Amino acid sequence: MKKKRNWAPYLLILPSVLYLALFFVWPMSQALTLSVWDKDAVLELYQDADANSSISASLPRGAQITVLDRQGNVLNPEDLNQANLKTEIWFQVQGTDPDGQAVNGWAAESRVRVRESNAEGVALSGTIRRKLDTGADPLTSVYVEPSLVAQVVGKLDANAPVQIQDQSTLELWYRVQGDVDGTISEGWAPSRYIQLYNDNESGRIDRGSAGELTMRYIQAMVNDRFFWPAMGTTFLLMILIIPVQFVLAMIMALIIQAQLKGNSIFLYIFAIALGVSDLAVGIVWYAVFTQFGYLNSILQSLGIIGSPIAYLTADTRYWILIAIWLAEVWRATSIVMVMIVSGLQAIPAESLEAADLFGAGLWKRLRYVILPMLKPSLQVALILRTILALQVFAVVIALSGGDVVTVLANESFRQYYDLRNDNLAAAYAGLILVISMVTAVFYLRTVRTNEEASA
Repeated sequence: MKKKRNWAPYLLILPSVLYLALFFVWPMSQALTLSVWDKDAVLELYQDADANSSISASLPRGAQITVLDRQGNVLNPEDLNQANLKTEIWFQVQGTDPDGQAVNGWAAESRVRVRESNAEGVALSGTIRRKLDTGADPLTSVYVEPSLVAQVVGKLDANAPVQIQDQSTLELWYRVQGDVDGTISEGWAPSRYIQLYNDNESGRIDRGSAGELTMRYIQAMVNDRFFWPAMGTTFLLMILIIPVQFVLAMIMALIIQAQLKGNSIFLYIFAIALGVSDLAVGIVWYAVFTQFGYLNSILQSLGIIGSPIAYLTADTRYWILIAIWLAEVWRATSIVMVMIVSGLQAIPAESLEAADLFGAGLWKRLRYVILPMLKPSLQVALILRTILALQVFAVVIALSGGDVVTVLANESFRQYYDLRNDNLAAAYAGLILVISMVTAVFYLRTVRTNEEASA
């Protein structure tokens, strides 16, 4: 009899897989794609003034071009809001030519003077405009389709009355020529992608119609004047914060685990920071270090200083770093403490009793028994705390405004919100992700139990 497959484990992990796919894999893949993909990099040029024709060449965004010819194509209503769109309107008219023959076809709006419209503003009738150029044909051509290259079905004299039966909006297409690195490219492109200069005969490619892989945003990030200060400050804060937090968290966890009288009070006090948001922590410590804050008030009352000191200024950058360091240590030490407490509670009491029986003091028990058995908890705590240190943002904004002292997360926000540069913001976010993954792998390789190391 064939053994029936047990689907229960797969069904149990399915929600987790879906959660990771929807809220981690997909957003991060989109962000990383933005950092290396330029969706408007290249403008594809067509053989004819038709999006269904073959592509003859391409020009990069920003390339200088010369306009060789123009032609209008029927525009879809949903494309009317495109930037740089150049349009022209054509009327379907019915009139009588100089020979008395009926003419029914299309004429450009520039050749028809509208005389009558309905309540909605739709043109109903008009007359043919007179041509001002004395050397041109005085008659206005009427076409079978709304296009100057379509077949002419008749001609109408100036001031001839016409009935307007319909109208069509056309997008101008340009036949352009550009030179990139000595290579001449020529073809047709919609006006929405081209910015013309005042002479209407030359211009530039404003945006492309196709994307390409690029390292331009990574290079722009590295060359950004805030990049290296942000990188240095981020790593400096990691080096200053994480060791201090782990020492304090270990002491706090040992106090709670010691089951002293009233140790629940210590737990409540230590856990206060867990209920305060990042921004609120920054504001609280700003109130401490501001020129008329608590620190200056205490120092003045003790007679240590005679007048208030401005700590949070561009000239006292080191004080801002100290304030951020203190705020972050106070804010997140409790998170590490909770993880260490959970690890301590998983240590068998027999192991600690055996160490005590053999005369091991507190330091030896901590070094040879507690820390080795805490490695799984320390791994998780180190990874989580490092990721949080890389993402430090609100405290920096509250204490420095993000200008005097900046970090990688702040630069990602600046590029996205202030400068509206999604690609460069994604490059900063991708860098934070890469550093987080590298440090996570490093911790997993170095902070291992004996069983993991021997496996």
